[in-house]
Amino acid sequence: MNSAFENPLWLNYHHLRHFWMIARHRSMTKASAKLQVSQSTLSEQLGELEAWLGEPLFERRGRELHLTEAGRVALEYAETIFTTGHELLTRFRQSSETRQQVLRIGAVGPLSKNLQFDFIQPILADTRTKVVVVAGALDDLTKQLLDHQVDLVLSNIPLRADQEANVFNHLLGEVPVFLVGGKKLRVDGRDFPRFLRDIPLFLPSRQSDVRADFDLLLARAGFEPFIHAEVDDMALLRLLALSGEGLALVSKIVVERELQSRKIKFMVRVPNLVEKYYALTIRRRFQNAWLGEIVEAFRARLKVLAAV
Repeated sequence: MNSAFENPLWLNYHHLRHFWMIARHRSMTKASAKLQVSQSTLSEQLGELEAWLGEPLFERRGRELHLTEAGRVALEYAETIFTTGHELLTRFRQSSETRQQVLRIGAVGPLSKNLQFDFIQPILADTRTKVVVVAGALDDLTKQLLDHQVDLVLSNIPLRADQEANVFNHLLGEVPVFLVGGKKLRVDGRDFPRFLRDIPLFLPSRQSDVRADFDLLLARAGFEPFIHAEVDDMALLRLLALSGEGLALVSKIVVERELQSRKIKFMVRVPNLVEKYYALTIRRRFQNAWLGEIVEAFRARLKVLAAV
């Protein structure tokens, strides 16, 4: 009899690792090639793990393997176990002089560079920490997250559960959205949106949740704006705001430094409109206290920005 059944408190980590590899690659064939074991051996060990846990971990849909609810729970624990094991080996294989923590961050392409800087700035004070920032599309960064190439993804767009059930959205905070410009306008900003008549607008692309909410506000008011440009890059949107040729729709964090230097001459908050920011991870909880502290510090930072 398998020793796992003889001692119900003992976990066969060998079998768990094989399950982990199958779940990561979503294929018995790919996992067996990576592990250099036969598919029959892999299937047998998976069956033993499922029998011991008392729950099926996968279900077949055609030729594809999909995690069951029990499989998703098991995968979350497996991720924590093997990531922690890797950190343990890394810690003891490095000398105290060369030991360095690495934080790998994915940032969705259009995300404000100010926001990214504010997130990593406190980490830079620790010389034993190395920060790696990778920009890209949400889909690409999600794949890197699942493959453990990044530790978390910063995004202004949450990932839907039907897109990837193994990724969790941690709300970092929400920041008010403004119409801002580099030219002083003599209009009554309280008369929203009618004061925008004949004023050119620079807006985020329609892929943005903020843009969708803004369009909805105007549609409900029966107002059709003069859209002069649509861009999905916050740095360019900030430059357009400073040009004096119109007003840009941005969250406060995008133009925070321009506000401090008084380069922004006009600023009106859009009523009931905020931009939300998220940290995407493959765990419901942050894998270590160090990462959790970074996130909590940034949440506090966003609360300060939200106070207007």
